[in-house]
Amino acid sequence: MEKIKQRWGIETTRELLIIFFIFSITGSSSVIIGRPILKALGLTLNNVPAIVYYPLFIIASFIFYQLFLVAFGWIFGQFQFFWNMEKKMLKRFGISI
Repeated sequence: MEKIKQRWGIETTRELLIIFFIFSITGSSSVIIGRPILKALGLTLNNVPAIVYYPLFIIASFIFYQLFLVAFGWIFGQFQFFWNMEKKMLKRFGISI
């Protein structure tokens, strides 16, 4: 844990646990929200081939993951950490903010 804290510039174990918690709820939330959004758009496995549906689901989940990561970071007082991480992540995809 000390290696991770040092790498991420985190001082306390409490902050690290909060960050791990945020990662866990963000991943779960983005998947839970993705399906109803696609369904609201009329995209289900019943009317769209799986080869189209699943990439759309992954893209939707990714977008919500990015939004929720910063939002949950803000709610739990770790906005700056997640904002910096978000910028690094998007930079890897060729998107600069």
